[in-house]
Amino acid sequence: MTSSVYNVAFDCAQAFDTAQFWSKVLGHPLNEDDEPGDPVAVIKLPSGLHLYFADVSEPKTVKNRVHLCLQPDGPRDAEVERLAGLGAKVLDDRRKPDGTGWVVFADPEGSEFCVLRSAEERAATQDADAMPHA
Repeated sequence: MTSSVYNVAFDCAQAFDTAQFWSKVLGHPLNEDDEPGDPVAVIKLPSGLHLYFADVSEPKTVKNRVHLCLQPDGPRDAEVERLAGLGAKVLDDRRKPDGTGWVVFADPEGSEFCVLRSAEERAATQDADAMPHA
């Protein structure tokens, strides 16, 4: 027997607001019945994976042990600018002069995530992609 991932859960102070941020990042809507002030909000991705946002009373206090790594459809640097415009905060810019690397962000709740290079950018320097974040 094995298991598969059904959802990735985000603990939040404001579930609906955080879900709206991620909806804009990913270009997929919240569930139709999610409304402002709801303690839970969900984004169902085309892959079947759900992003589940739930209000919790405790604030975030330490670095995430699990995070999302996003691969943009277009150039990484353009996506970095777009996400910063949506309110994501750059925590660590690991882009390298040769075009490899990634950027670590925090969403409005402080949860970390990375923006990698696009598939096209990765293919152009495939030999440099031994590590998942390359």
